[in-house]
Amino acid sequence: MQKVPTKEQVLAALNGVLDPEIRRPITDLGMVESVEVRPDGTVLVTVLLTVAGCPMRDTLTKEVTRALSPLPGVTDVRVTLGVMSDEQRRDLQNRLRGAAPAKQNPFTRPDSLTRIYAIASGKGGVGKSSVTVNLAVAMARHGLKVGLLDADVYGHSVPAMLGIADQRPTQVENMIMPVPAYDVKVMSIGMLKPGRQHVVAWRGPMLHRALTQMLTDVFWGDLDVLLLDLPPGTGDMAISVGQQLSNAEVVVVTTPQEAAAEVAERAGTIASMLRQKVVGVVENMSWLPCPHCGPSHRIDVFGSGGGSRVAATLTQRFGYEVPLLGEVPLDPRLRAGGDSGVPVVLDDPDSAAAETLTLLAKQLAERRPSLVGRSLTITPTRHPTSDTAASGR
Repeated sequence: MQKVPTKEQVLAALNGVLDPEIRRPITDLGMVESVEVRPDGTVLVTVLLTVAGCPMRDTLTKEVTRALSPLPGVTDVRVTLGVMSDEQRRDLQNRLRGAAPAKQNPFTRPDSLTRIYAIASGKGGVGKSSVTVNLAVAMARHGLKVGLLDADVYGHSVPAMLGIADQRPTQVENMIMPVPAYDVKVMSIGMLKPGRQHVVAWRGPMLHRALTQMLTDVFWGDLDVLLLDLPPGTGDMAISVGQQLSNAEVVVVTTPQEAAAEVAERAGTIASMLRQKVVGVVENMSWLPCPHCGPSHRIDVFGSGGGSRVAATLTQRFGYEVPLLGEVPLDPRLRAGGDSGVPVVLDDPDSAAAETLTLLAKQLAERRPSLVGRSLTITPTRHPTSDTAASGR
């Protein structure tokens, strides 16, 4: 008779199963209620969900089955899903938050190592959200822990571009779990509305409060990078991001034409006024590969030079280099990927647009932090000996 695995071996295998939303082992989160190994090799596992309607229940069942099936002696895996009690959810919240107080912005803590990039544009229609989504997914593909915050409250399009427009975040006590998509943790005001058809009609204070909630109430975990898709222009949300994430670095997206470039300069300027560093410019819809001759013949559908002009103007205006990071070609597959919910860096990674966006993601991921262009927020203090000398003592 074949030897069946021990309970300890089963738990060790379950240690490799990550909660899809929290991205930590289910054994560490107190989600494994019971394990039973029968003599015939059948393994019975009860997993506790945070809420009854958890959208990831099927994913958890598949991952548990996949982890246990290869164990020697296992003939069948049966997963039962239960629901955490109020006390267990409170315990989970304490495990996740640790000693950190509730309602704290984790990205402004002195020990935070998360790089924050706010993707901005002067006007709508330049493909800012498409650039942001593909940068996030490309970074996650290269092993980074990435969060994506859709701060474009009125024009939230990130969920649809990632194929999760109809999903809602799970709430554990006072914490909101971001929705996972392609290994990116995503949060958008669109996920908190009753339905996709509902509109957001808020003024400044409500926008500020919404951003605060998406930063403090959402459990982001330990991120390498947080990307923010800002609304176009220089309005309330851009100012709120500057106030609440003063350590964010800004990437300005423009298109080649003169009118778009002039407006894009304003988006960079408002960031500098809020003491954020502008780390570069991306020119989207830069050129179209000739459908007859191929990529060697570029057609400037929207003119040329807009990105270079914005980079040069901001460099002169700020007194530090603002480079042109890249020129993303006009590619119908980039638009199609946004409509289908599968970003082009995944759907067609060898396309010219995907290759450029992947290279941009690598540049931003590997950037070395610099104090140039940053506010040091240092307040001068008088040395005690100076006071003594001034008083003649």
